[in-house]
Order: sequence, then C-alpha cells, then structure tokens
Amino acid sequence: MTGLEIWELLSYVITVVGLPMALLIFIYEQRKERENEEEETYQQLSDAYTDFLKLVLANPDLKLRSFAATTDLTEEQQERRLALFEILISLLERAYLVAYDETMNIKQQRRWASWDDYMREWCRRDDFRAHLPRLLQGEDADFAAYISKLAEEESHPGRLR
Repeated sequence: MTGLEIWELLSYVITVVGLPMALLIFIYEQRKERENEEEETYQQLSDAYTDFLKLVLANPDLKLRSFAATTDLTEEQQERRLALFEILISLLERAYLVAYDETMNIKQQRRWASWDDYMREWCRRDDFRAHLPRLLQGEDADFAAYISKLAEEESHPGRLR
C-alpha cells in the first residue's frame, strides 16, 4: 500500500466511523446542555417562590399561610395582600410559561407537578379566588385559562379532578 492509499483508507474510516460518532456526541452534548438549562430554570423559579414565601412570612398579620381567607383586614392590609397576590400571579405565570408544555417528559411532568400543587394550594383560598379575575387581567390567556380551571376545581373540595 502506498502512502496515498493509506490516506484514502483513513479518510473512508473517518467518514464511516468518525463522522457519525462525532454527530452522536454532539447530539448527546446538546441534549445534556438543554437538560442543564431546564434544571437551572427550575431552580431559579423555585428560588423565586421561596423568596415570595419569605415575603408572606414577613407579613404574618395577613395570615396568608392559613387555609381560610383572612377577613376584617384594614385597608392597608388589604393593599399589601393584593400586592402579594400580584407578585404570586406574576411568579405562577412565569412558571407556567417556562415550565408547562402539553407534551412533557417524565422529568418535566414531575417538576410541573410542584407548580400545579402550589397553584391549587393558593386557589383553595377564597380571598385569592375572589381576586383572581382582577389579577388575571392582561396575563397570558393560556395561563389564565389554566389557573381559572384550577380555581374552579379547588372551589369544590369534594369534587374529583
């Protein structure tokens, strides 16, 4: 075999074996990077929800962690409660837009289940549901439909989902 034939054989080997292998490695790395980005996004959303809960804890007089709606609030307390509900809706909408998809894989479904639980928890509160129409003005239509459906389901605790 001459040097030229060896180079030609090597080029065939690279074309037949190396190129598909490089393509597979590239696809694998892209998928891994996408998963890492999804995980980072989920973590950022979780951190934002934790920050929201810190705001709730900083306003204990509003009793937002209780199951019952808070009644007999002063005008100032009502204003703070509404502001917290607005922050919450903004966060839940962001989570919906970033994390929800009609066709989610198992990992995405598990992540989304947390957000669905958070939304349902808040939708069980009468005061949150009462403010929902106002809170949803100007929000994403799909998100508004989704959380409105949850609110309807959660307003009837005995009914199956």
